[in-house]
Amino acid sequence: MTRVLMAFLADESGATAIEYGLIAAGIALAIITAVDGLGTRLNSKFASINSSLK
Repeated sequence: MTRVLMAFLADESGATAIEYGLIAAGIALAIITAVDGLGTRLNSKFASINSSLK
């Protein structure tokens, strides 16, 4: 029983999947932030163009 518990504690195969998940979440957060900022600037630019055309 002790040998099985020690083998379970030494197993790190799931840690890699968790690390990859955290990296993917970080990249997704960076993309969302960049797109949100770009969308705000584009919205104001198109509003400016729209008012110039009227």
